[in-house]
Amino acid sequence: MPRVSRLKLAPILTKESIGERVARIRKERGFTQVELAGKIGVIQSIVSAIERDVLKLSAEMAVRFAMALEVTMDDLLMPARKNGIEGKKPSRKILRRVEQIEALPRTQQIAVLKTIDNALELHLLKTGTR
Repeated sequence: MPRVSRLKLAPILTKESIGERVARIRKERGFTQVELAGKIGVIQSIVSAIERDVLKLSAEMAVRFAMALEVTMDDLLMPARKNGIEGKKPSRKILRRVEQIEALPRTQQIAVLKTIDNALELHLLKTGTR
């Protein structure tokens, strides 16, 4: 049986806990807790407990979460960088919509894309991020 460490390490000061990071990344990817649990092979209450920091991630579970969420272990476990997750992938909700747009006839695709472009243009003008 392994011995309990007697080291007194200072806590890592971060804005979000590992559980909060897991929840954030899961939501960015468009997964529900049930969907993520299914990909990992656990029940939803385990995912919930990890996200609420009731359960701590073991090394094996961290690997499973990283693989299911398609992120690196660094992205999953390290405090967030100022520039966010490197290689950030779009959410599944957005990807589903893109697939639906691609299934439309060409004239309807053009109309939808013009509407999106107009909405983005308006947003950029309002926020002054142009």
